[in-house]
Amino acid sequence: MAATSKLVVLAAGVAVFLTSCAVKGTPTWPGARLNAAALSAEDFPPGVEFDRIAEQPGQPDGTNRPPPMASEPAGCTDGLTRDIAASVDRGPGSSVKYAVTYDGARVVMTVLADTLDLNRLDATATRCEAYTTFFDAESQPIQMTTTKMSSQRPQALTYRQTMQLRGTESSVYFTFENVGDSGMFGIAFPTPNPAIAVKASLPQTFLEITARQAQRLG
Repeated sequence: MAATSKLVVLAAGVAVFLTSCAVKGTPTWPGARLNAAALSAEDFPPGVEFDRIAEQPGQPDGTNRPPPMASEPAGCTDGLTRDIAASVDRGPGSSVKYAVTYDGARVVMTVLADTLDLNRLDATATRCEAYTTFFDAESQPIQMTTTKMSSQRPQALTYRQTMQLRGTESSVYFTFENVGDSGMFGIAFPTPNPAIAVKASLPQTFLEITARQAQRLG
């Protein structure tokens, strides 16, 4: 399996297992407010692929997926996912999830009706700043590092997670943030797709999207 593909598998387990226009009107029920606050296809350049992703209510993250890979320290491959599940509900009326795909990046964002426990998430990311994981007992150990990045919004937690395997490195980016009484989190994968005319550069494109989403949510 290529290094980038392996990192996509790991990052999906970690974060999912993470415009300047004002919103018109004043929606009152959570589902309506979330739909109004989430970015839509109109917020991105023509040619960028935009998809809403349906969450299944009452199902925990990782349903129908393989169990998380072992790690040292223990619990680092799915720790952030468990932190999210412990603090917020997911599914229709509780969250809105969408994916944005460029040539060079796929960004998955989730907007929440409740706030995230940022202290808990930051503690897990700090504990798992450097860890080792394995695809199976016979595979070569994979070295992972989680590096906190600076942000222009002090309430935002943004990280770069890098996999080192056989002398090569590949990184994904993820973020967690509360805006008022709502939360949001997202993850960005390096995803070349020459069929899409609009190119992205990581982490810049990811940071721009998260900034627009935070502004819209506010």
